Amino acid sequence: MALSRLRHPLIFRAPSLLRARRLLAAGPCNSSTLRSLHHVPGVLNQIPDVDASSLSLVRLLNFRLLSEVHVVPSKLQSGVRHFSSAEAPSYTEVGMPALSPTMTQGNIAKWIKKEGDKIQAGDVLCLIETDKATLEFETLEEGFLAKILVPEGTKDVPVGQTIAITVEEADDIQKVPATVGGASEVKNQASSQTDAARGDGATEVSPANISSSELPPHLILDMPALSPTMNQGNIFKWRKKEGDKIEVGDVLCEIETDKATLEHESLEEGFLAKILAPEGSKDVAVGQPIAIMVEDENDIEAVRTSISGNNVVKEEKPVSHDVTTEVRTQTTGFNRISPAAKVLIMEHGLDASSIPASGPRGTLLKGDVLAALKSGKGSSNNSSVGKATPSPPQVNQQATPTKSLDLKSDGQQKDAYEDLPNSQIRKVIAARLLESKQSTPHLYLSTDVILDSLLSFRKELKEKYDVKVSVNDIVIKVVAATLRNVPGANAYWDDGKGEVVLCDSVDISVAVATEKGLMTPIIRNADQKSISSISAEIKELAGKARAGKLKPNEFQGGTFSISNLGMFPVDRFCAIINPPQAGIIAVGRGNKVVEPVVGADGIEKPAVVNKMSLTLSADHRVFDGKVGGAFVSALSSNFSDIKKLLL
Repeated sequence: MALSRLRHPLIFRAPSLLRARRLLAAGPCNSSTLRSLHHVPGVLNQIPDVDASSLSLVRLLNFRLLSEVHVVPSKLQSGVRHFSSAEAPSYTEVGMPALSPTMTQGNIAKWIKKEGDKIQAGDVLCLIETDKATLEFETLEEGFLAKILVPEGTKDVPVGQTIAITVEEADDIQKVPATVGGASEVKNQASSQTDAARGDGATEVSPANISSSELPPHLILDMPALSPTMNQGNIFKWRKKEGDKIEVGDVLCEIETDKATLEHESLEEGFLAKILAPEGSKDVAVGQPIAIMVEDENDIEAVRTSISGNNVVKEEKPVSHDVTTEVRTQTTGFNRISPAAKVLIMEHGLDASSIPASGPRGTLLKGDVLAALKSGKGSSNNSSVGKATPSPPQVNQQATPTKSLDLKSDGQQKDAYEDLPNSQIRKVIAARLLESKQSTPHLYLSTDVILDSLLSFRKELKEKYDVKVSVNDIVIKVVAATLRNVPGANAYWDDGKGEVVLCDSVDISVAVATEKGLMTPIIRNADQKSISSISAEIKELAGKARAGKLKPNEFQGGTFSISNLGMFPVDRFCAIINPPQAGIIAVGRGNKVVEPVVGADGIEKPAVVNKMSLTLSADHRVFDGKVGGAFVSALSSNFSDIKKLLL
């Protein structure tokens, strides 16, 4: 997998240049002039009519629009060069660039240049892992890399934060003030502390035992973001073992993301020295170390011995659970007791003084008693509640057998169910379905279409041309043709702009059930493909989906979805829209019904026809009554005459 290379063009703004020109033409530059020039984003040495006495200053003030000039206007920034009349040299702060329109932060994957290195225009400073890919960050000016503020491996660096300092002369490297970039370092420390204190249950790798100073030259491999919505993943399988030789493009491991199981390819060559996240590790956060590579085979053993065996993936959930338990057990005793809790304590003969109360004003609740029963606390038969509230002796005598009976039934209840862990895909599906229903106004339109024309056409293809296609293949073609006939339905709602955006191509997402969850492989340009090619493509994509081998471009995107439950005894249903799409068709099974049909003689007669129910779930912001009605009308028309789709 080759690294993407990205160059940012220089951008010149005429108003800023005219302003700088007026400042220089006004006379000798003083400190206020310099402060004004500090805010001019442009290249000052291209300003005409500058007197000779200012040429050296103009050359010195050669501001650059490094990669801090972004495509997104809200991210527009410029490189800042600082000047001082004291001994401190002029220097330039290099900020974290926005290498994609959606990028808000990035990870420093690797520094190509080191402190003190000479830099030429076009040289790659470092590799930055964005929300899309790992890209090379090139410099547009020459100089020397004086100081690296954000070290290699730093995660979640906000766009615009200073990551390095450059100077023009090599002699100025040692003169850069030590306080430069302090704010950035503080931000990094705060970010690290936040990550360390986070108790979200995500799997993390303890870096405490990784000391880079004790290791030979090495490269730490992090959990990559293999999809835009991925924030954690599972190590499904390691293809390479410790000690294996690795070439560029080799598959290191298979990672289960929120979409599918994808192959993680190496961008470097070397040897796999240590696997930090073993096979089967769950919920490994994006950016967490999963392995260590070295260039020299002789360094493998040094890495293994330097890293202790405890430096493997660990779970944070048990830790936070223990903390919660400790906090709860600190609050022992109670001031009040609820009637339900009192009955439970008397029945089970518990020691109420040992049960922590969580209710308001120290009230002991029924849930507290049930929690104590499950944990085995408060097992004393001499209940303090029994002492406080006298009861007949028969109750105390029967407490022990009742308790054992209830504990037995409680054990039977525990064996009556089983917790099934969710796959990463199902977790994301659950979150997206909830988000869709809460944020998208669903509009439902239903219709019944006659299938006789479709079934006869399918039979004709098989008998005359030996072409076998399914009903679902023809449905995909019909829906695609309908979207082409009604362009307003092939659109989505842009939240940022607050308007409808029409899609150029008709890309149909088809729901496929897999063991790990529902996947939606895409038939791109479905309106331009024949039914036989759609049939072959959907079979291939469905096979990949069930095997977990779909590539991101095969399931990301799509302009419209189809969900077909016609193979089950489901007459009709309503599907949930898959954002950011604006529509999905729910296809039910075909049924034989008796309807009045006008014969050739113009007389209505009862006849048996095959009908299928279709329900459109649409985003009401995109589909108003006119667009929705036109789409359903065109859909019914296309089903009534399938052969015209071949024209």
